[in-house]
Amino acid sequence: MTASREIHLVRRPQGMSRPEDFAVVERPVADPREGEILVQNLLMSVDPYMRPRFNADQALGEALIGGGIGRVIGSHNVKFAVGDVVRHGAGMRERFVSDGRGVSIIRPDPDLPLSVHMHALGGTGLTAYGGLLEVGRLKDGEQVFVSTAGGAVGSVAAQIAKIKGCYVVGSTGSDDKAAWLRDVAGLDAVINYKTEPLREALTAATPKGVDVYFENVGGAHLDAALTRMNPHGRIPVCGMISTYNGGGEGVRNLFLLIYGRIDMQGFVASDFGHLNAAFVSDMTTWLKDGRIKYQETVLDGFERAPEGLIGLFEGRNAGKMIIRVAE
Repeated sequence: MTASREIHLVRRPQGMSRPEDFAVVERPVADPREGEILVQNLLMSVDPYMRPRFNADQALGEALIGGGIGRVIGSHNVKFAVGDVVRHGAGMRERFVSDGRGVSIIRPDPDLPLSVHMHALGGTGLTAYGGLLEVGRLKDGEQVFVSTAGGAVGSVAAQIAKIKGCYVVGSTGSDDKAAWLRDVAGLDAVINYKTEPLREALTAATPKGVDVYFENVGGAHLDAALTRMNPHGRIPVCGMISTYNGGGEGVRNLFLLIYGRIDMQGFVASDFGHLNAAFVSDMTTWLKDGRIKYQETVLDGFERAPEGLIGLFEGRNAGKMIIRVAE
């Protein structure tokens, strides 16, 4: 037996999550049997999609769902060796035993930090890549709007659009994030939706309209974007974070989808497995030559996972929110 800890949801949040909605629970982990591996978590991912699951899908008194990167510290499975670095979806556990299903080996590039596999070279990067290029059918030189462009997915989507020669507008909720998007990521225009009237600012920033709106927010953002969409525009829907804690603003302009012949389609990262080889090749190149920039907010300590979940929805992250469990 090995000692381990888990992050549990102990009550369903009403609106924004609170510290008392979570608990750090110690549980023993059995030694791996034939065909199994024992994994030590190194990095845990904190993502917006986790919050809606708290309403029903996430079981109370069980480890929170989620992905991460770990190291194999015990193996009786011929596909894995002790020391292998792996990506998994085993949730918020310090250590866990697996039969190998849902666990994949990562071969980290020595010229890149391991943490990039949590965002730009991981699921968030693939989400941006597939959502923009396949669902959004982006063409070189188009007009693009990305909401929450300072987040892990949005920042990658916006920069891919710039790589493709597009005119890119991003929205974010702080002056610091706006400055990073403009001065570091190289967006053409940035809107701080907390200090500027969104619809008027978007109209001014998109004199040629919008061909692709990469949707992460819903509500007022979607309502504003619909008024700027060019005929036959595309809206890949990655998320609607404005609704995840309950409430949210209504959308009044959906009828514009009809007259603009606009395509609006939701998607998840697992839709893009067939793109993975191309994605890894492209993203590795873009990271190494500096065309993709990124930010990370890393909280040290397994027990800080609830802090990271709450902070994500309070906008206390710059880029990807990560919990560092071990080196």
